[in-house]
Amino acid sequence: MPTAIGDNLAKKKLAANELVLCMGVNQLRTPNIAMIAAACGFDAVYIDLEHNPTSLETAAAVCVAALGMGITPIARVTSHDPHDATRILDCGAQGIMVPHVQNAAEARAIVEACLYAPKGHRSAFGSGPALGYAALGQAEVCRRLNEQTLLMAMIETPEAVANAEAIAAVEGIDVLHIGASDLSTEMGIPGQYQHERMRAAFETVAKAARSHGKSMGVGGVRQDFEFQSWLLRLGVRYLTGGSDVGYILSAGRADVKQLRELKLS
Repeated sequence: MPTAIGDNLAKKKLAANELVLCMGVNQLRTPNIAMIAAACGFDAVYIDLEHNPTSLETAAAVCVAALGMGITPIARVTSHDPHDATRILDCGAQGIMVPHVQNAAEARAIVEACLYAPKGHRSAFGSGPALGYAALGQAEVCRRLNEQTLLMAMIETPEAVANAEAIAAVEGIDVLHIGASDLSTEMGIPGQYQHERMRAAFETVAKAARSHGKSMGVGGVRQDFEFQSWLLRLGVRYLTGGSDVGYILSAGRADVKQLRELKLS
């Protein structure tokens, strides 16, 4: 689905209650990873700056490549420092994923940092990569970027689950995104995504998102398609399907297994 530069495909699909599929970028460093993701049919890429040594310059290049392919570049930032988010937004990201959001105050801080007045207090920046350097006045730049920027609060602890209703109520937050790996680990059941306590957490966050007209996202469940089907029925509309490393390892291991089984004579 091609889009004009400046349009946010993921945000548009979420607003229409359509499924957004995202690919994680963890280790590959060249901009063509965004082209590969688009060729696979993904709607978005998220560049993981939290767990990997990717530089701002590299992340910016991937963002610009994604924009050129009409898919949404999202950056998972390292912390709640507002400059982590605003610098990559200025470099072309159309979405910001903030880890470990615990409460409404932290969610409001994301909005304050990432949106322009009157919705927030993002430092003014001209028409950069996210708008294709279009000749626009500052008022139009602010309006368009406020409309097109996707803000995602990651729910990764029992405290955050308990506060999901308040987080969802924050104007400007678009997606409540459960980080299944961190949440299950914090619960003392690492990797047990279908545990009854995890299912209850998914249901709590889904209800909160639904009651405030927000979208729900999930990452970390990867290739458990039956469970992902349950999540979609629950209301999840943003799924991280896998990552560059995961796909390479999966395909590589499968091929090596088959090749090792071939007879030598």
